[in-house]
Amino acid sequence: MKKWLSGWVGALFANMLASSAALAVNDSVGGPKVNQLNLHEPVTSIASQIQWLHWMMLAICLVIFIAVFAVMFYSIWAHRKSRGAKPATFHESIGVEIAWTIIPFVIVIGMALPATKTVVAMKDTTNADLTVKATGYQWKWGYDYLTGEGEGIGFLSNLATPADQRDGTAPKGDNYLMEVDNPLVVPVDKKIRVVTTANDVIHAWMVPSFGVKQDAIPGFVRDTWFRAEKIGEFRGQCAELCGKDHAFMPIVVKVVSAEDYTKWVDEKKKAMAALADDPNKVWTADELKTRGQTVFASNCVACHQATGKGVPGTFPALDGDAAVLGPKARQIETLLKGRPGTAMASFAHLSDTELAAVITYTRNAWSNAGKGTDPVVQPADLKAAR
Repeated sequence: MKKWLSGWVGALFANMLASSAALAVNDSVGGPKVNQLNLHEPVTSIASQIQWLHWMMLAICLVIFIAVFAVMFYSIWAHRKSRGAKPATFHESIGVEIAWTIIPFVIVIGMALPATKTVVAMKDTTNADLTVKATGYQWKWGYDYLTGEGEGIGFLSNLATPADQRDGTAPKGDNYLMEVDNPLVVPVDKKIRVVTTANDVIHAWMVPSFGVKQDAIPGFVRDTWFRAEKIGEFRGQCAELCGKDHAFMPIVVKVVSAEDYTKWVDEKKKAMAALADDPNKVWTADELKTRGQTVFASNCVACHQATGKGVPGTFPALDGDAAVLGPKARQIETLLKGRPGTAMASFAHLSDTELAAVITYTRNAWSNAGKGTDPVVQPADLKAAR
């Protein structure tokens, strides 16, 4: 019996160790560490300065705390009634007044000067090598490369943690809720300016290892910057309560070498070009209208005018036109085949995406918005009609 019990206890202990190992959580790559107490490891000069300021001010506060309470407790002990201490009879002391005014002033100035220097540096977004716009959505991030190498690239970055981890049916990974399908990719040792805004409610773009946290506010443009000094992946999150899925819009920044960044830019642009010309892609109405406005400006504005009013007697108006407000089939046929006997030529040389975009734009521009049928036309409609 004793031998059996000993074996059973040993097996139980072994199972407990195995279960603990299975449930062990490792440090998140570029994110929070297990049992982390300090700030994230800094990879930018600003983040290093923030960490130094944090500990410097904490030390000053600790010294003040110890000094004040030491004096207070010493006074209580040394001047207690049982020792025959008599209270002072003075009402004021110029020396004390000067001391408790000058000393705190010097301490505050000593804390403010280095902090101000860092805050000013945090706001200096000039001379950036690369500018990226980060747009907050409920609940994902959109990135658009505005200037520098990679200009024109744009994509959405969504949470990539599998649903089975979130509902508890699968073990949580090391980067649980801190992983995305499309990370922001930037080159190392380059100044990256991040312009933030939002499409719906207030969000905040925060990457602790960079020392960056900037609100993204609808209708406003804010900016911040970082210069990563280390290659790797670094993680952050939306830091402004933005709705029920606030916890599900992480930020991942992938810092790569200059050579790898150039390769990524080339591959990304090729992928975007292929995707843009894919007639099977389903576009949102806003995407089609935005691209359609560009197509209209390049191909249609000379005849139909930017106002859509056309040129009376020569080119018909699109604003209020029956073909634009009616079923989409007629307008699609007009653009693919033209109108014989008129100045309206065929635009079949444009891609299905471009044609779908310009048709959608004309159906939602000027006074046409919300009036006609079929307000959105997809590239697949053009592909079917060719």
